Amino acid sequence: MTAPPAGPVRPATAAGGPGRPADLGTTAGRYRMLRLIRGFEELALGLVKSGAIPGGIHPYIGQEAVAVGVCSALGPADRLTSTHRGHGHVLARGTAPHRLLAELLGRVGGSNGGRGGSMHAADVSLGILGANGIVGAGAPIAVGAAWAARQAAADRGPAEPGPAERVPVAVAFFGDGALNQGVLLESFNLAAMWRLPVLFVCENNGYATTLPAATAVAGSATGRAAGFGIPAEEVDGMDTEAVRAAALRAVERARGGDGPGFLECRTYRYEGHHTMERRMKLRYRAPEEVEAWRGRDPLPRAAALLDPATVAELDRSVAEQLSAAEEFALASEHPDPAGASDHLYADGLRPRAGVTP
Repeated sequence: MTAPPAGPVRPATAAGGPGRPADLGTTAGRYRMLRLIRGFEELALGLVKSGAIPGGIHPYIGQEAVAVGVCSALGPADRLTSTHRGHGHVLARGTAPHRLLAELLGRVGGSNGGRGGSMHAADVSLGILGANGIVGAGAPIAVGAAWAARQAAADRGPAEPGPAERVPVAVAFFGDGALNQGVLLESFNLAAMWRLPVLFVCENNGYATTLPAATAVAGSATGRAAGFGIPAEEVDGMDTEAVRAAALRAVERARGGDGPGFLECRTYRYEGHHTMERRMKLRYRAPEEVEAWRGRDPLPRAAALLDPATVAELDRSVAEQLSAAEEFALASEHPDPAGASDHLYADGLRPRAGVTP
């Protein structure tokens, strides 16, 4: 496999030309993405340990079925907001692994020129409006994106109806720790009142850092959404196909003008909340619990839907891609400190029709 081109790469948000969403329309394509996310995170863990990735990461290992299942239900014009544990969402949407890995290393070849790092990766050309280090903060951004898209369509005036995928849907990923955040509930309220095409996806991995969700959330996750009249569904977040089926139903409703939807994906992270846990040696989960969830690993479940020869070839292809990604990321240049104040302010903004600048 040919390695990605060396040399500096402009941030994705400033680069010319649109990105291309990942091809997740087949069982093989979805398995390959699961393997890519798992391998990417394992590679990143090694680079954290070596010191190449500064500050550490929040590993997504174990939760891959949620990102792949949901993103497989999206069209090219759809948008998403992510979380501090967002590498899987960004990859599943289509960001190239060599660009994301360089971003984690803080290099100019990264998807945002090394300025976003692990918790703030974005690629507007793919509809990725950004990962976010603030718990629950992606939800109002997704609601705003959905409102803006609908308003832009209204400003353009009546038009011939087109394919359903042209009606943009915004997806907001968040964890169970966000269920008690006021900004999430405010987002539910606005999305429901305005019947916006938003899909709220709760990745319930059972813990908010080290706090068990069962001791922190009164009622249920789906009950939170139901209180605002939002259709809610609980799904096995370790089963890619189950997540995909639920996401397809919710996205279809949103595209049809029936307002927002909510998915609670019951999943599990095999690693700690953050790589710092390895140094701190925290013990808050029983080994038996972790092993029980490992028995539900989404990768072998997805592999069982394919023949072994196909799985072996996909695994080989992913290994080559990640090897090339590591080579690219480590060879990418460090940013020039003289440009540290660049991009502090937005430019090129265009006011909406009828608004005085």
